Amino acid sequence: MAEHEHVRVAVIGSGFGGLGAAVRLRREGITDFVVLERADSVGGTWRDNSYPGCACDVPSHLYSFSFAPNPDWPRTFSGQEHIRAYLERVADVFGLRPHLRFDAEVKLMTWDAEQLRWEIETASGRLTADLVVSATGPLSDPKIPDIPGLDTFPGKVFHSARWDHDYDLKGKRVAMVGTGASAIQIVPAIQPRVGRLTLFQRTPPWVMPRMDRAISGAERWLHRQLPFTTQARRGLLWGIRELQVQAFTKHPGELGFVEQLAKRNMARAIKDPALRAKLTPDYRIGCKRILLSSEYYPAIARPNVDVVASGLTEVRGSTLVAADGSETEADAIIFGTGFHVTDMPIAERVVGADGRTLAEVWKGGMEALRGACAAGFPNWMTIIGPNTGLGNSSMILMIESQLNYLADFIRQLDVLGGRVALDARPSAVGAWNRRVQERMERTVWNTGGCTSWYLDGNGRNTTIWPGTTAEFRRATRRVDLMEYEVLRPPAAKAGGATPQSGKRSAEAEAEAAL
Repeated sequence: MAEHEHVRVAVIGSGFGGLGAAVRLRREGITDFVVLERADSVGGTWRDNSYPGCACDVPSHLYSFSFAPNPDWPRTFSGQEHIRAYLERVADVFGLRPHLRFDAEVKLMTWDAEQLRWEIETASGRLTADLVVSATGPLSDPKIPDIPGLDTFPGKVFHSARWDHDYDLKGKRVAMVGTGASAIQIVPAIQPRVGRLTLFQRTPPWVMPRMDRAISGAERWLHRQLPFTTQARRGLLWGIRELQVQAFTKHPGELGFVEQLAKRNMARAIKDPALRAKLTPDYRIGCKRILLSSEYYPAIARPNVDVVASGLTEVRGSTLVAADGSETEADAIIFGTGFHVTDMPIAERVVGADGRTLAEVWKGGMEALRGACAAGFPNWMTIIGPNTGLGNSSMILMIESQLNYLADFIRQLDVLGGRVALDARPSAVGAWNRRVQERMERTVWNTGGCTSWYLDGNGRNTTIWPGTTAEFRRATRRVDLMEYEVLRPPAAKAGGATPQSGKRSAEAEAEAAL
């Protein structure tokens, strides 16, 4: 990278969001852009998470771009290696390689109000950009809890997203901390190899069977020969999940039937009443993400597995102490404790128009207009931003909606002409987020009686979208200039007019969109 390179668009991250943005830019006729990636290859979370058993809990044909269908998915729920290979193919097929900048971790992004551009410092040099698309993703920076004495542990310690493949678990006493989506895949994958496996469980998850199977050669042949069959399969998977949304967002009581199915699933594998009691959640199903596994409960029932219904609170050498006072000896600790979702580290590296970082602005909770733009950060957009997450469907659907918004954002800049920037109005951001939080009040994520990673430190749900993916697609189909302040270079302000006459207020626009 040249020391003072200037590009029209800088995309941060090369996972689904970053590569999707790059493809959309090229399809819009924009080639003056770079994709800044801190690692040495594409893939995002599907590159970083290579732990044993890693796979997606969304069906393959729905967990892929609509513009890049894959007729050759080998299984209905694909493994990490297949998804990563898919993203590598996307980079090749759509000609993205010349735009990729590896080992270019972003250290700082600062808005230059005089030049109306972003100054970006990376691990491999400096550059400037008219527009920044932040696609770092919420599942990119692992979170390890601050446990007293952890630094005294003489054995091996690593996070599920930083798996140490050189460490042999065979015959070892292994502690698995956490019971989230990663843990329920790791436990059955390593249980047959380890000597003893102790699972530290603060909160038991609801687990449903994962109806995974190999996709037959005949099915793949049909999808290759008749592409509309792939589209039909994707459409059916999408429609089923759209119909489920009301139970999560408006009628959580309807999920009681699903709870009974989950309990029956547990009872089939867990015969010990005491263990079943440990594994039975006390909150409404759906409050935390419903996990899918057909191997988790059978693995837990094996004689070399212990479940500690309590969190890990202290480490004394090789002795692990739980909150209930029980002690366990271990040779290795694996943390499946999630990521920095509501406190993303990238927010500390983005400095806006008033000199404050995004982390400072979001101290009271993440907020962004239509999940994309934060007030005070002109020409800056985030993919998978605040309140764009899903509890039951594919995030690729949300990403593609945000890519539509990105495309129209750029078109609006072109229509305005010259050196120009758009900054989300605080009133528009506030109106949008007030309505989102109002809709959130009756959802299972807020009323289900659990504490989840969906909630920030203030107990506010700033991650999940409280509606259907179709609703979000409609809300992000276009950029309304009334929701933005149009910025010109200081010398050009005197003669510049902004196209605001005859439009409703920003508050009314945001309310109408929801």
